[in-house]
Amino acid sequence: MSAGSTVSTTYLELSQEGGGAHKFYEVAVDGQVVTVRYGRIGAVGQTQTTTFPTPQKARAAAAKKVGEKVRKGYAPAVPGQRAPRPVTRRQVTSAPSTARAVAPVLWRFRTGSSAFGIHVDDEHCWVGNQAGDVYTLDHDGDVRARFSLPDGVKCLVADDFWIYAGCDDGKVYDLSSKLPFAAYDIAADVDIFWLDIHEGILHVSDRDGRLTVIDHEDEHQWARRSQGEHAWMVRADDRAVYHGHYGGVTAYAPDGSGELWHTPTRGGVLFGWQEDRAVYAGTAHRVVQRLSKATGVVEATYGCDSAVYSCATSPNGRFVFAGDSSSSVYCFDQDGTRLWKLGTGGGSALSMQYHEERLYLVTTDGSLVCVDASEAAISAAQQGTVPVARDVKLAAALPVHAPVTTVNAMTTVARAPAGSIVVECVQEGGRLRVHVVSEGYDSSWRVQFPRAIREPGARYVVDALHPAAGGFYRVRGDIRRLL
Repeated sequence: MSAGSTVSTTYLELSQEGGGAHKFYEVAVDGQVVTVRYGRIGAVGQTQTTTFPTPQKARAAAAKKVGEKVRKGYAPAVPGQRAPRPVTRRQVTSAPSTARAVAPVLWRFRTGSSAFGIHVDDEHCWVGNQAGDVYTLDHDGDVRARFSLPDGVKCLVADDFWIYAGCDDGKVYDLSSKLPFAAYDIAADVDIFWLDIHEGILHVSDRDGRLTVIDHEDEHQWARRSQGEHAWMVRADDRAVYHGHYGGVTAYAPDGSGELWHTPTRGGVLFGWQEDRAVYAGTAHRVVQRLSKATGVVEATYGCDSAVYSCATSPNGRFVFAGDSSSSVYCFDQDGTRLWKLGTGGGSALSMQYHEERLYLVTTDGSLVCVDASEAAISAAQQGTVPVARDVKLAAALPVHAPVTTVNAMTTVARAPAGSIVVECVQEGGRLRVHVVSEGYDSSWRVQFPRAIREPGARYVVDALHPAAGGFYRVRGDIRRLL
């Protein structure tokens, strides 16, 4: 607080019935400094601080911000009196497997809370759980890093070498750099169920059966409401966005110009997967169905013995895998012939991914499980011979990375180290953008950057930038503020 000054605070809320907006907006004036805090009711929210030349200009700017919100329907309120809107948790049951044999589990890592999020690439395995923890492991099962996010992780998605976590606080966090940050802030009335990202464009499916599409700068592009609620599937490519919900699967044009096709499925969709020419929908009525991306026609059906919580395929759909609500995992030939059914050895697979003859599962008991899915290992398992699974332990000294939410919490440097890149926050078209100012870059190109730590006129040092679609850059490495 400035010496001798009095802080003036205005707190507003907008809460709509029927699952609409449920958010707050707070403006505090302390002398020449205006601090704005906003977000979902009950959450800490994001904070932005601006310093003005005089106290009079600070008060005028604050009054303008409050006036804009009041005109949009916000009203004065008392913090804490209105409860946060409950977040939808996926209601699942998990019965013991009826399979006679257990899958050949190579290693198992227990995260401590029910887990939905999984991503596997050539270098790492990622798992995110309901407690907001995200762990990175290598393919041998050794834990390499841990991220602590503010709320439960619904899913993990990747775009080239960027990886994102969609959380119950309505934000999507970029975990690709040393500093995790909220790259997208989904509307307060969107209860995230699933995400996909394609060339920097984020696709969000939610509880109400909506599909929301957002660009690199966290700006809303288009939205559609499909024919069914509880949309647990969204997949995207150059040709379409494939939206799975309780009414089936609907394909939309990438630019939102219209519906391409809609196919009812045998039961509500609980999970989705895609290959080049087909999408796969796991349903509550014990099947996985393969749909043509071009026409939506059901090309094959893969029958399980319980509701299907997750599915995946080997490259080009040669083998199709499914996890059910009875702690079993299945493998089918591409034509629908069941090849095997094995127990997971602990919980039902809520998500899965196949990578180089290994099947990675995240389960209701919060474990990341690595299964040897090679033909030899499965054949041995069916005969009752399985390896002794390694129980992965969390290293006691493992550093924990948490998002930075304010400028004041950042590391600062007096000058940019050799080889680093400087970016600057500038006002452009009424919005606060981030541009590259280091030599060798086009100054008109923008950077996807943490919204919570943007400040007008501030400069930041980043380790590296990589080009993304649409003339954007993305941050790689650490972020520090330049004094």
